[in-house]
Amino acid sequence: MMAMPGQKAKNFKGSLKRLLVYLKPFTLTLILVLAAAILSTIFSIASPKILGRATDLLFDGMMAKIKGVPGAAIDFEGIAFILALLAGLYIISALFGFIQQYLMSGVAQKVVYRLRNDVNDKLGRLPLKFFDSRSHGDIMSRVTNDVDNISNTLQQSLTQLITSIVTLVGVIVMMLTISPLLTVILVLTLPLSFMVVGFIAKRSQLYFKSQQAELGALNGHVEEMYTGHTIVKAFGHEQKSIQQFDEINDRLYKSSWKAQFISGIMMPLMNLIGNIGYVLICVVGGILVTQRAITVGDIQAFIQYARQFTMPITQTANIANIIQSTIASAERVFELMDEEEEGAEPVRPVVLKQPRGDVAFHDVEFYYKPDVPLIERMNIEVKSGQTVAIVGPTGAGKTTLVNLLMRFYEVTGGSITIDGQPIQGMQRGHLRNQFGMVLQDTWLFNGTIRDNIGYGRPGATEEEIVAAAVAAHADHFIRTLPEGYNTVLNEEASNISQGQKQLLTIARAILADPAILILDEATSSVDTRTEVQIQHAMNHLMTGRTSFVIAHRLSTIRDADLILVMNKGSVIEQGSHDELLEQGGFYADLYNSQFASKAPVAG
Repeated sequence: MMAMPGQKAKNFKGSLKRLLVYLKPFTLTLILVLAAAILSTIFSIASPKILGRATDLLFDGMMAKIKGVPGAAIDFEGIAFILALLAGLYIISALFGFIQQYLMSGVAQKVVYRLRNDVNDKLGRLPLKFFDSRSHGDIMSRVTNDVDNISNTLQQSLTQLITSIVTLVGVIVMMLTISPLLTVILVLTLPLSFMVVGFIAKRSQLYFKSQQAELGALNGHVEEMYTGHTIVKAFGHEQKSIQQFDEINDRLYKSSWKAQFISGIMMPLMNLIGNIGYVLICVVGGILVTQRAITVGDIQAFIQYARQFTMPITQTANIANIIQSTIASAERVFELMDEEEEGAEPVRPVVLKQPRGDVAFHDVEFYYKPDVPLIERMNIEVKSGQTVAIVGPTGAGKTTLVNLLMRFYEVTGGSITIDGQPIQGMQRGHLRNQFGMVLQDTWLFNGTIRDNIGYGRPGATEEEIVAAAVAAHADHFIRTLPEGYNTVLNEEASNISQGQKQLLTIARAILADPAILILDEATSSVDTRTEVQIQHAMNHLMTGRTSFVIAHRLSTIRDADLILVMNKGSVIEQGSHDELLEQGGFYADLYNSQFASKAPVAG
């Protein structure tokens, strides 16, 4: 069958060369694969001509009996010997085919293993801005689908391509040894075959593209309706959703039907052309037999070769399309591996053995784009043990400030220090070990609750994990679950509530026992009673630790030692809650807009 047209590479030669670099260490194995493929194919190709000799023995014996030749008989011993020889050839061919597949499977998996490791290492060296600027689905597709496509091609299509080429060459050689005239007649049918393949491929490609587009639209619609089925039902859009599904499904049906039908008629047409060739071979071959130019066995062998002749041509055409798609996949993987990495680690990194948590920003500047400043000349002094709240409207730069502090982004100008040491002089891993984070968007993995809490500090004991859960007010709800701490969270942790997820992430941060805490609206997903409990736990946790609290609800940061008010990337106000209210500036406006009925409007 004809393969579905795939994506084409932008730089086929360049991507192919880079892929061959991964194959270079296995050159000797690939030579053995090639040798095994050639030997397997040769033994297979030789079989029809040898079988033709058995046919000749049978035919000659029968003809001698018909003519009444004295002592004429069929040479069954000769036929038996030939059949035994054929059985041996088939076994040897199968053995070399097994060796070929075994060796190639090992090469393919080792190459892809190395490629996956390189991609995984690369992802670990990429800066946060890479992930912020690209779709997660696209990155996952490159890491999984594209690498799997390369693996499948190396393991299957590459060996099939070698076999097809060797078969094509071998069949032509064998046919020429039987009859050059019949070979020419068969080869003359090739242009017609190529015309049919080209005609069908050109038209079916349009429908295959349409089919993939409509399939993507259908999948997107189903996913959207499934994830939002509550909203759909609440607003009574069931019929509209079904109607939209039917319209997309109808378009998919039409494009799929046309694509499958047009591509499906290729084999019947190829068979028709092949049968025309068989008829010509039989007619001309019969004439040659009557002239004793060739034998009946040769005609039989030639017809078998003719049947083998068109198969590798079709396979090679299909594989060429698959390889084009594979190189496109390799190109996408190499594009990922060529992305700009994080800056090099310092040669002699600074190590904070007993970090205090003093943090300072000195004239810090940061640009996402060269001509669009986000943070300009920011100066902040935070002493050890202080709680610093960061407030401001959406897009003010609150999260960016934290990302700069943890070196997810590098400052454009100025410097950030911890305990007087520039963070650029520290290894990123060591720097980030000084921080504990609780974000507004919770992250839990598929595993037990114990494992999710223990993620904060590898090697933590059962008692330490339970103590962290108690401090986060999570122990009670955990023990009410059927399996307690052994409860397994599913992939999206949808078997517990959003508030419970947040409690677990807080317990994880408590267990990590960091020098500096970063809390990004950590209590946004819990009820008021639980929020009060968490605030008490956080107050206990933050004692003696520097804490940065990104807050949207200003009620949660009244007790902060220092409040930084940000707007358009700059710290426009700073001070305590009471001091900022007395100033009657930007913070006072924010606060009074949330608590207008409870707090006096600062004048």
